[in-house]
Amino acid sequence: MSPAEVEPATPPSGWAPLRRPVFRALWLAQFVANTGTWMQTVGAQWLMGDLGGGALAVALIQAATTLPVFLLVVPAGALGDILDRRRLLLTGQALMCAGAAGITLTTAFDRTTPALLLGWIAVTGVGQALSVPSFQAIQPELVSRGEVPQAAVLNGVNVNVARAVGPAVGGLLIAATGPASTFAFNTLSFLGVLAVLYRWRRPPDHRPLGAEHVAAATRAGARYILNAPRFATVLMRSALFMIFASCLWALLPAVARGPLRLGADGYGVLLAAVGIGAVAGAFAIGRLRAAIGANAVVSASTVAYGGAVVVIGAGPRVALVLPALVVAGAAWIGVQSTLNATAQALLPAWTRARALAYFQLVFMGGQTLGAIGWGMIAGLSGLRAAFIVPGCALLLTAALTVRRFRLPRTSLDLSRMPFWPEPAGGPDSQSGAGPVLVEVQWRVPQPNAEAFVDAMLHVSRSRKRTGATLWGLFRDVSDPSLYVETFTVATWHEHLRQHFERGTVWDRELEAAARALTEDGADPVVRHLIWAGALRPSPDHRV
Repeated sequence: MSPAEVEPATPPSGWAPLRRPVFRALWLAQFVANTGTWMQTVGAQWLMGDLGGGALAVALIQAATTLPVFLLVVPAGALGDILDRRRLLLTGQALMCAGAAGITLTTAFDRTTPALLLGWIAVTGVGQALSVPSFQAIQPELVSRGEVPQAAVLNGVNVNVARAVGPAVGGLLIAATGPASTFAFNTLSFLGVLAVLYRWRRPPDHRPLGAEHVAAATRAGARYILNAPRFATVLMRSALFMIFASCLWALLPAVARGPLRLGADGYGVLLAAVGIGAVAGAFAIGRLRAAIGANAVVSASTVAYGGAVVVIGAGPRVALVLPALVVAGAAWIGVQSTLNATAQALLPAWTRARALAYFQLVFMGGQTLGAIGWGMIAGLSGLRAAFIVPGCALLLTAALTVRRFRLPRTSLDLSRMPFWPEPAGGPDSQSGAGPVLVEVQWRVPQPNAEAFVDAMLHVSRSRKRTGATLWGLFRDVSDPSLYVETFTVATWHEHLRQHFERGTVWDRELEAAARALTEDGADPVVRHLIWAGALRPSPDHRV
């Protein structure tokens, strides 16, 4: 166990985040918006069927929602770390409201075509892409650190209770007045979220060196992900779950219309069963996670979800499908809330939105590819194959990943801590000169050599997560106690971000573990070198 890792304390009450006024107001407003979104989803799927679309066309409704998120969520995450998250959320929610209004008007005036329906849904998807990373990133700003897992569960409950309420109400509205009313409700549902965000007085971000450029911020996020194996494990587990789990959401409307011969109201009942299971799972998930750990919760939930999918595909009868959907709802929230809370706990504030964008990229990418793939399989081989194959794959995935991609059970102190002194004699703080070569000389007694090298491997990831490239550790052949660490950073400005903005308590303790193995725990000798070409005089000063 590394020095900054500590076992989590006894978790607070599952409802504790709702005591926070802003979290509570936003949670309630999001519930209304999520209800409207699910009402719109039911209306769009049913309208696509009325327009003559088959199983693949209905599955494309989900793809049209998730594909924009898949394509845009990474730059949106970078924007969430360099712009004010509150304003970015306002923009994204306004765009979603505009997309819903477009569907409402074209449907009300009987101008909707399959292509136009998918296009308007894609507009709402763009708004969702702008919103999702920042919504996740602000959770630690709304609740205490110890309440983040509970907040993730409550957010999952929010979505899944809305999944129960929205389709049920949507089905009744479709039967009574047609799908346009579900789109109108969704348009109005965004007003509450916009009002809460507008009234929220979010503290300004602390950026001593100013905001990053979008391209540089995106690269920094990717570099962090590549050097954060704990977070990569969460991404892998999410990908392996979503690519197979997406079959249920993509093809359940086809099951309702086809083998079950249900109308819109009956389809709403099916989704209500999922929501009921999610609520039931929410009551148990906190205790389960404390008792058996996040890894076991995700594995057990994957098994339960896979079994439910197999049952739905093998015996499409209402008496079997309804209880299977209850199990699927509980298992879904078990997987998603646990992975989401684990992801948030592994990220520092400076990169939270852009790193969580990759979490959403995997989540939405799995839904998009799964919706298209399982829709095609349903068209070629039938609905039964499109359920049984991914259901069995989920059972196999749970068995293979429970040890191979084990989720971390510990928490890290990722609060900001600029622990390096300001480098002396460098260029101006806004200088783009570079690349910069940093050389760190360590004196290590021979008995500590092997342990020091092991400790420095953790330090290397720390350097790379915060901006370094081309890291290396060398030993002087004429003086075996002398080790020289080198790494490069793209610009002087980027290196200053390492000093002042990106260091955490965890990074400090990783370096302290290496320093404890040096002679008398002495501070290393540090030199900064800038590429000589960056210091060449301009052409006007050449001889």
